[in-house]
Amino acid sequence: MPNLITALFTASDEQLMWRVKLQDDAEAFASLMRRWQKPIENLCIRMTGDMHRAEDLAQTAFARIFAKRADWQPTGKFSTFLWRVALNLCHDELRRAKRRGECSLDALDEEGDGQPDFIASEGPAPDEQADNRERAELVRNALLKLATHYREVVVLRHYEGLKFHEIGEVLAIPEGTVKSRMAEALTQLNRLLKHLNGDTSCNPKTQTPELLAL
Repeated sequence: MPNLITALFTASDEQLMWRVKLQDDAEAFASLMRRWQKPIENLCIRMTGDMHRAEDLAQTAFARIFAKRADWQPTGKFSTFLWRVALNLCHDELRRAKRRGECSLDALDEEGDGQPDFIASEGPAPDEQADNRERAELVRNALLKLATHYREVVVLRHYEGLKFHEIGEVLAIPEGTVKSRMAEALTQLNRLLKHLNGDTSCNPKTQTPELLAL
């Protein structure tokens, strides 16, 4: 019964953000951060390929939202607003990295958190884990070779679980455009993966596990 009561009275993201806007409620904002810190960090990792920079970008996203709390309007989901802010920061970071001539993927495998999600202590044997890691690394490399507007739809759809219409809201584009970008992104991933490793592919029709291993 206590769990049910707690669930019934759990504030939504929008309710929490409304309290932040009207009352500068620090605890409400802390609750939003607890809910969304990891998803936003994951988004930034997959967009930039840099785990440590992704942590900074996620913190910047929350700081920016809090700084502009008075301007927030509850016309849509809070998560849509948050995804959009984080993606814009990723775009800015990618442009800066391109000007500096930097290469991504420098930090993904330095720590355990950077390993593929499906590798667990009770999972496959070490040799199979090594094979899984190799495939996941190929996918990460291929994903980061996509143009940003293709990469973001793959990340939002396959790794963050957004529906096509939700992605359209985040990116402020029609749902049909999202679907066409997804189709082209998967086609390019398939071609890139075949180029990197002839026996590894990402079939646009079947959406193979290799894609979900990042």
